[in-house]
Amino acid sequence: METDPLERTCRVSIRHIQSGSPICLVHHAALGSIFSLFLALLAVLGCTKVGPDYATPSLKVSDTWMGSGKDGLRAETPEQAEWWKALGDPVLDSLVQMAYRQNLPLRTVGVRVFAARAQLGIAVGLLYPQSQQGFGSIQYNRSSERAPASPQPGTSNAVGFGFWEAQLGVSASWEMDFWGKLRRAVEAADSNLLGAIAAYDNAMVTLSSDLASTYVLIRTLEERVQIARDNLVIQQESLRIARARFEGGATSERDVQQALTQLNSTEASIPQLETSLRQTQNALSILLAVPPMEIDPLLKGDSRIPSVPPTIAVGIPADLLRRRPDIRLAELRAMTQCAQIGIAKADLYPMFSLTGSFGLLASDAGQFGIGDLFSWKSRTGFIGPTFQWNILNYGQITNQVRIQDARFQELLLDYQNAVLQAQMEVEDGLVAFVKAQEEVRYLTLAADAAKRSVELSLIQYREGATDYTTVLTAQQALLLQQDNLVIGRGDVPQGLVSIYRALGGGWEMRAGQDFIPPDILETMKNRTNWGNLLTPAAVEPTPQEKKDALFRAPDW
Repeated sequence: METDPLERTCRVSIRHIQSGSPICLVHHAALGSIFSLFLALLAVLGCTKVGPDYATPSLKVSDTWMGSGKDGLRAETPEQAEWWKALGDPVLDSLVQMAYRQNLPLRTVGVRVFAARAQLGIAVGLLYPQSQQGFGSIQYNRSSERAPASPQPGTSNAVGFGFWEAQLGVSASWEMDFWGKLRRAVEAADSNLLGAIAAYDNAMVTLSSDLASTYVLIRTLEERVQIARDNLVIQQESLRIARARFEGGATSERDVQQALTQLNSTEASIPQLETSLRQTQNALSILLAVPPMEIDPLLKGDSRIPSVPPTIAVGIPADLLRRRPDIRLAELRAMTQCAQIGIAKADLYPMFSLTGSFGLLASDAGQFGIGDLFSWKSRTGFIGPTFQWNILNYGQITNQVRIQDARFQELLLDYQNAVLQAQMEVEDGLVAFVKAQEEVRYLTLAADAAKRSVELSLIQYREGATDYTTVLTAQQALLLQQDNLVIGRGDVPQGLVSIYRALGGGWEMRAGQDFIPPDILETMKNRTNWGNLLTPAAVEPTPQEKKDALFRAPDW
């Protein structure tokens, strides 16, 4: 069977190294052997990479959701890029777009993406000669006249005890990635960058769902305040009737006091609701990155609780692995740690380097002069391979590998748990959504019955057929049932928000967009030379780059 040429080169190179062939011996007259060794080691770079390659662990994923196919839930792939539009509220739509542009924590996570991109550039740069320096100096040297080896006056080697010396040159050192340590570091940096992007996407999911949830709560509280005020009108009418009957001698003062108690109790509940409303609006201002005083104009419009569509698509559990950014992040953290095992394991093997220096050196000692610095005969330098091997490390390196492996296993378990947790969150959202709709149906009937009960009790009380306790009980029940109905109506869209939060919706809206606003990008460009790393196309590594890191171009 024919062997791949690169594989043959790798095998030959390894045999030369293991057998102590002259290709590994450096001789001052065998510069060609140095380059032969260099080429052989370079070929081996593509053959060897210690440490495990990442493999996705087995995951427990259900085939379908428990409630899928009934109660308005469809197993179709949901349209999640702008899922909040399903609530049919233009004010909410504009607020989500505003939060995407202005939210400060989201900008913070976006900046971290560029930090991870720069970190990847460092890892790629280490694949090339790690040390390249230009050097030069001019200095005066004074030798001791009493040193054992100092020249004696009148002898042929007397050059004096003081002289000037100048040098100019370049040096370089390249630790060759013989065992794949540096390539593993690039793998880790790649995964870390993708993890930073996944964290940004997860922040977008959280932002859109938090904003929608806060908005629904604001509209719910607004309706609760209105319900309390509407009941005040009813209770004020009851108080008027009770006073009229008391003044006419048809009843005692107790009825008036009971009516006043109910009326004042309802009035006292309104400031509590208004406090919660104001605090929720303040929380919305943080999400929008605006001062609290600017919130009220943004909420102008229909103050109703958003409605939900009759049916919603929820997909299948397997879709979570692709859609939820936090699941991607958990896996990418495991992938990053997997590469760390190879990085630690490479320290068990010899480190090969190619080191060289070339320069010009001259002095005015004896018959020469500083002016000879640029003469070709003033050249000096060296080149050759070196190796370093950490032996007798008393188990330090081996145990470091074990530590990295244990951390990797820990992150694999976290990833598996994240998948299970995500499925639980979706099921929780589904049951909350379905049962909230069922609850609203019964609360509507209860509120209607309570309203009719108040009407009948007032008629009977006016005609003297019942006492005021019946009216009081009916009014208390009406306020309670109407308030519960508003809360239940708010729970329905809250359940929908929970579903889309659990499904990982909302991050797709960043497609083709910058991770941070243009004004911040411009500020960063003016402050620091970022090259092309701030452009979206230069952030995420291409599939080819992730496949073969050996020949990746550095980021200047």
